[in-house]
Amino acid sequence: MSHRSQASTSSLRSSLEIVPYTPLGAQEIEDTLVDLAHPYTGVLDLALGIKADGVSIQPCKATASQDRYVVEQFSLVEGGGMWTLTGVFDGHLGDATVEHTAHHLPVIIQEFLTKEYARSPGAVSHPASVARILKHAITSFDRDIVRDVAQLFPDGLGASLDKLSDAEIRAVINDYDNGLKNYKKVQLCLYGTTALVALVDPKRENVWVANLGDCQAVLASRRADGAWSSEFLTRSHNGTDEREVARVRDEHPGEPECIKNGRVLGAIAPFRCIGDQPFKLPPSFTRRVLFNLDPGYTNKAPWEQFLRRNLTPPYISADAEVVHRRIVPTRAPGAQTNHFLILCTDGLGDLYEDVRGKQELADRYMRAVVGPVPKPFSVDENYALKLLRSALGGEDLDAVSQLLTVQTEKTWLDDTTVIVQLL
Repeated sequence: MSHRSQASTSSLRSSLEIVPYTPLGAQEIEDTLVDLAHPYTGVLDLALGIKADGVSIQPCKATASQDRYVVEQFSLVEGGGMWTLTGVFDGHLGDATVEHTAHHLPVIIQEFLTKEYARSPGAVSHPASVARILKHAITSFDRDIVRDVAQLFPDGLGASLDKLSDAEIRAVINDYDNGLKNYKKVQLCLYGTTALVALVDPKRENVWVANLGDCQAVLASRRADGAWSSEFLTRSHNGTDEREVARVRDEHPGEPECIKNGRVLGAIAPFRCIGDQPFKLPPSFTRRVLFNLDPGYTNKAPWEQFLRRNLTPPYISADAEVVHRRIVPTRAPGAQTNHFLILCTDGLGDLYEDVRGKQELADRYMRAVVGPVPKPFSVDENYALKLLRSALGGEDLDAVSQLLTVQTEKTWLDDTTVIVQLL
């Protein structure tokens, strides 16, 4: 019942030194990266060269990636300006919840913004109002996952679970005759995902970043002298953040094992997520509902280790932290881009073995995108792929080859997803 390995890249590279791999030439590396990472570009404003590049990689072919990302645009009113929403999601335990979130959460955010605009058009012009809407949309989305399951039981989860036998519960949730509609709703409670969403207004004067978990957002800005600077917009909601540890301990006084070995209830790394209902609901929900979900659990011991610590849920929060920044948009064709945004899952940071501190990591990300000598951005170059290549080893062909082609059936890299969005 573990979220992920947190081994450093230095220990990773040393552990792979005795494992066979295939040395690749420069062109072979480019081709392999394209095959594995599936580079994508979403053009947001062709005239101004504004776009968002994305990649997602899991080089172990025996393992399916549980990362997802989105690049979308929408209008709040017919003929209105286009809002841009980008996001990265790092799923765990399974891919049902991360797939559901990547597909539906952008729709929910759009609906919340549209309703607020219909009620008061000026509200979406205020940064604090948009931040509130983002937070509300995300918490409501997570709450609806449980609500949809509760509605399967007429008397509600509490009373129904007290009255129904395991066989009766299984009949409700393993609904093969109904196309497994109920089954899929319950699955969303079992699995979880982090979420990092960026929203940019139609004039591209404001950017909001909403974060749950340990994905990362970095804003790079061009200074008056033409040099670039970087800023981390997120903090990691896990055991490495003292404020996050203090928050959970303050919410559960007298429970020394609410955090154990740097994990929530000793079991899961992210302290804020969508889904993961075993950490948000009483243990009876997991034992009576999730344990009865096919194919069942022959070994419940890992679950019981943390369920016995579940005394006063919730322990994991779906309350996103939202950061707002004003930006200076590109106004004319051919003008230089003043800002770009990097969104990534934590797998990217794990690839930087020698970084000391968040600011150095943000600077490394930024420099990988702009290059040693900054030059105008090109619609034809995928900057997410450029950043990923740098993280894997850059021009060190042997280092990149090793991480892409090591011959083992076991996963050696965390799923890694990157968006580079020009603003």
